[in-house]
Amino acid sequence: MPHEAPRPSELLDKDEVQLLRRALLEWSGPAHCSDQLAVGMGFTDTQDLLSQCERLRGALADNAPLKPVDWARTLLVTEIVFVSDLVGSGVEWRTSTGRTDEETITLLRVIQRKLAKTISPYYGKRPAE
Repeated sequence: MPHEAPRPSELLDKDEVQLLRRALLEWSGPAHCSDQLAVGMGFTDTQDLLSQCERLRGALADNAPLKPVDWARTLLVTEIVFVSDLVGSGVEWRTSTGRTDEETITLLRVIQRKLAKTISPYYGKRPAE
């Protein structure tokens, strides 16, 4: 797998980074993740997901380099927490984040396009090292 570690500012603008940071925080509540889903998203279990979300939030805030696997995990957990009402924020997204579904999906599509090259080795795969 690739070893490049681009900084958030090299790939995304401030609002896009803020969306990812907020989505990562959602896993600490109101989202509810099972160990099985956490493993499927590339983590060892739910506790690892929560720990890694905290680490990734900090890295995004500090503009620290992130490995492609971290970008892939960040995007995947964002997609799931935004859309899923079963395990994510779902219909409560606007209430908990202050962002409308429309603005979120628009930003998310931009982020997906911007990260495509960086995360391409993980398409169709579990984002794990």
